[in-house]
Amino acid sequence: MGRLSVDLCGIELDNPVIPASGTFGYGYEFAELYDINVLGTFSFKGTTREPRFGNPTPRIADCTAGMLNAVGLQNPGVDRVIDTELPRLAKCFHKPVMANVSGFSVEDYAYTCARLDREPQVGWLEINISCPNVHGGGMSFGTDPAAAASVVRAVKAVTTKPVIVKLSPNVTDIASIAKASEDAGADGISLINTLLGMRIDLNTRKPILANTMGGFSGPAVFPVALRMVYQVAHAVSIPVIGMGGVSGTEDVLEMMMAGACAVEVGAANLIDPMASKKIIQALPAAMDRYGIQNIRDIIGGDNHG
Repeated sequence: MGRLSVDLCGIELDNPVIPASGTFGYGYEFAELYDINVLGTFSFKGTTREPRFGNPTPRIADCTAGMLNAVGLQNPGVDRVIDTELPRLAKCFHKPVMANVSGFSVEDYAYTCARLDREPQVGWLEINISCPNVHGGGMSFGTDPAAAASVVRAVKAVTTKPVIVKLSPNVTDIASIAKASEDAGADGISLINTLLGMRIDLNTRKPILANTMGGFSGPAVFPVALRMVYQVAHAVSIPVIGMGGVSGTEDVLEMMMAGACAVEVGAANLIDPMASKKIIQALPAAMDRYGIQNIRDIIGGDNHG
């Protein structure tokens, strides 16, 4: 293993940097700009059982040190992803890819994951449980430990690849939901998804987003994300992926010292398409500045290293 390499649920990554779902498309769009094989891996656009057009516009709003989005899981559906997107990706990315899956019922998650589990290039299934449960009154699966566990059990029953549960920060006790996911069989945890926020247009006196509220991401959320990664890493014994406001090498190192074994980069990719590549290139020098020989040695800091 090289000094940047890490293990994620039994699969070795050349480095811990992973572009986050929803900020990197299906990969080949960025492959026009640089060789995306420099990445540890990436999490492709959130995929659902059926195609989704997404929410009405406007879907994006600027914020101080961040952004709001309410895209609404726009995607072509799992059949199209398998038939079109993955073959196109395979031409430019030669590593296992992370499949991000969303659903609105337990059955949705199980169906989509079972389909993607059979794809050779899919290395991990990242399950976004921040979606509204249509059979549970619209409450997000990720806000209730029992609901989160029900999704994990259903997915694990029909898959063989590592299942990573992506948690919502819009909860009181994120550690309890992470622990419930682990107890149900999850192989890893990723966090955080976006915080819930909104903006109002002073001229129209109405919300800027057509959806009223949306997901808040960007550098402003980093301290919250770091705190939650630390809490979850101390609550579970399975690998943790940290994300939320990561925009530079120091952020990556902090996330890993908090307990993350890999780090996803989200909104930074939308600001600078080269962001993830630049972070990877700058990591060795940053490690030298802080006396770090092998990046895996700092995972969990003094507590787990």
